[in-house]
Amino acid sequence: MRILFMGTPEFAVPSLEALLTAGHQVCGVFTQPDKPKNRGMKLQTSPVKECALSHNVPVFQPGKMRDGEALGYLHAADPELIVVAAYGRILPDNILAYPQYGCINVHSSLLPKYRGAAPINWAILNGEAETGVTIMHMASELDAGDIICQSATPIGENETAPELFQRLAQLGAGLLLEAVGQIADGRPARVPQDAALATYAPMLSRALSPIDWNRDARSLHNQVRGLLPWPAAVAEFGGNRCKVLSTVVIDDKMEKAPGTVIEAGKNGIVMVCGGGTLLRICELQPDGGKRMKAADYLRGHPLSLG
Repeated sequence: MRILFMGTPEFAVPSLEALLTAGHQVCGVFTQPDKPKNRGMKLQTSPVKECALSHNVPVFQPGKMRDGEALGYLHAADPELIVVAAYGRILPDNILAYPQYGCINVHSSLLPKYRGAAPINWAILNGEAETGVTIMHMASELDAGDIICQSATPIGENETAPELFQRLAQLGAGLLLEAVGQIADGRPARVPQDAALATYAPMLSRALSPIDWNRDARSLHNQVRGLLPWPAAVAEFGGNRCKVLSTVVIDDKMEKAPGTVIEAGKNGIVMVCGGGTLLRICELQPDGGKRMKAADYLRGHPLSLG
């Protein structure tokens, strides 16, 4: 099948590679424009662009989707199907309507739950036991199109957002081939979503970062896992602002005020949280410093118990 692929981050790369490996004709790739990064402000290409160029697939990086340029490129490429995976742009109706077989999307949640920009992070932040990938027909409303197929997977108790990203990227690639196969056979499923069950996963922001020790240890553990790699959960230890990068929930309780330090040594920092629950800080990163074990941090920044 002649397919135009749209995607930007690492999550989308396995889907693009799966289409190429399966022998589909990927006639072009849309990805976000190169962006300056780090102090040198050197332009950095997206992972999808790097993958496309390595396979000699033409790459197009429109700054806008509604000025006619993107539609003109579509006319030139003439795809039968558009596949979207974490592209980061809203497609206008004239692009959605262009391909013979329409547009489909690889979305990293079990729709209609977690429509929006950050479904993987929010599934962890909210303490979900499972998530998955949905392949759907795209519609004008965000992530509201009919479902072609879905696959669920449990979320590990200590699994971080980057780890789950990698697993769902691979899961999505396999599921995408199943959906494209249905379309090629002329029998793609169309299961309408129940809008009453829809939840949303908005973009992350630094407003989510501060740790509130009044919350229970499990919810704070989810906060730490779900906000990696950015914006990360943050707290102060010994007067220094630190990103909290790794934690473990302790199966015990203690009747002390939330925010009390009850252990600070070779095994890390143990904090009392809401309801007397306990959380061990294993790794952190002070502002301006590097990631380190909490025990190493304590050598230069000792904490008083209590």
